[in-house]
Amino acid sequence: MCPRLIHSVLFVCLCTSAIPGVSAAVDRAEVVVVGGTPGGIAAAVAAARMGSSVVLVERHDHLGGMASSGLGKSDIENRAMIAGIFHEFIDRVHRHYATKYGADDANMALCHDGYYYEPSVAEAAFDALVAECAGLRVLKGWRLVDAQTEQDRLRAISIERCSAGEVLRITGDVFIDATYEGDLFAHAGAEYRLGRESREEFGEPHAGVVYFDYQRGEFLPGSTGAADERLPAYTYRLCLTTDLENSVALNEPPEYDRRRYVGYFDDLAAGRLAAPQTLKPGRGYNAAHFDTLVRALSVTDIPSGKTDVNMNPRPLAFPFAELNHGYVEANWEERERIEAQIRNVTLGLLYFLQNDPEVPATHRQLARQYQLPRDEFADNGHFPFQLYVREGRRLVGEFTLSERNVTDGDAAARHHADAIAVGEFPIDSFPCRSRQPTDTVVLEGYLGMLDGITRPYEIPYRIMIPRRVDSLIVPVAASTTHVAYSSIRMEPTWMALGQAAGVAAHLAATRDVAPRDVPTDELRRLLAEQGQVVELADE
Repeated sequence: MCPRLIHSVLFVCLCTSAIPGVSAAVDRAEVVVVGGTPGGIAAAVAAARMGSSVVLVERHDHLGGMASSGLGKSDIENRAMIAGIFHEFIDRVHRHYATKYGADDANMALCHDGYYYEPSVAEAAFDALVAECAGLRVLKGWRLVDAQTEQDRLRAISIERCSAGEVLRITGDVFIDATYEGDLFAHAGAEYRLGRESREEFGEPHAGVVYFDYQRGEFLPGSTGAADERLPAYTYRLCLTTDLENSVALNEPPEYDRRRYVGYFDDLAAGRLAAPQTLKPGRGYNAAHFDTLVRALSVTDIPSGKTDVNMNPRPLAFPFAELNHGYVEANWEERERIEAQIRNVTLGLLYFLQNDPEVPATHRQLARQYQLPRDEFADNGHFPFQLYVREGRRLVGEFTLSERNVTDGDAAARHHADAIAVGEFPIDSFPCRSRQPTDTVVLEGYLGMLDGITRPYEIPYRIMIPRRVDSLIVPVAASTTHVAYSSIRMEPTWMALGQAAGVAAHLAATRDVAPRDVPTDELRRLLAEQGQVVELADE
């Protein structure tokens, strides 16, 4: 099987705006941003600060995507590589904790200079950035349902209010797709990839079907490198509290089935829940959890008695792989069904760890220290609103970033004349398949923090520009291979790309040129003046 390369045909799976008898109101802005993700926020703020009128559309009732929905720490290994609007966000978080707790309080250490935060604090920082921009309007609770193109130029989008079905048509000069799924460029008819390339297509050692021993750095039998349509597992990133006075009791979730989780007993017995062979700070390690079933989770302390909780992808019982099948190209109703299923499996895992009689009592007691926080996600059952879509569609752009461009094999490949940002996070991909009968070391598709080969790299403007569709810039679901996407898919990096997209959109709108024709020398100069890191220092 091969990853689907979708050519320039109109994507219609989510379209509902052409419903007979539905008339749409009309709005307009010079720059229209779809997706209130951190990348979308940075794009909207950058364009508005330059003087463009901007509309920012977000499906949920909250801005911030994963950064305000449980992802409680900024995934960045080298802080000097990413600045700009992202650094403004971090500074606001830091000032919040300094004001609330004072410089000498333990919570100041837990916020790590603003890089670690509670979801509500992140959301407040994003809301403040947006509110300060004249000419920037935000439409929360609206979802994309259609796009209108003429002669390969995107002219308008149609959105509907999630709660009422009201339809609004928005015209614009330049559009920015900041969705995790790549919904706007799909509707607009741009080419995209969905799935994993083969090892041969771009000469990527880690591409395609792969079993990679993350402890020893070795490829295992079964690593065919074949292309397929599978995607890394989707999960929810949780914020849990250790303050019982601020907690909400966890009841048995819908569709709970303990059989999903009993494989963790085998992981425990086999030592797969032990400490990693190499411990690295900031990677979600809690020594008290080693050799317990709570190692099904990766728990990191953040301020105010809360924790950032990831699903640990290393145990073979990891229950989330393949639950996202069909999500990306599904209609909204089916997407919501899949989201609910993954939510229930997540809550089921917590419930299992805290209550199952076969779980050792000491492990249950340890797990019960972590509860849903009363003061987070109050309008969503104290559970995050945003599904962790680690990878959806990927644009086919003017340039495709590959493993060669993000690793140490060829230094020249990590430099680009049109660089507008720098990436630095190690290649890191969740499993793509659930446990197979022959799996004894690792799940298929897992590439765990390949910092031994990943090196800081420049990101070219061209990966945000569709090969055919004009008036569209794509800073999030950008043009990369699956392997390269597993490095670039970090919120700080997306904020850097979003800032570049916003400035480029302003230049394109005010000069009446296509985004592909924006002079990149001027774009790079403007970004550097705004504090963005646009190139690597001499090596």
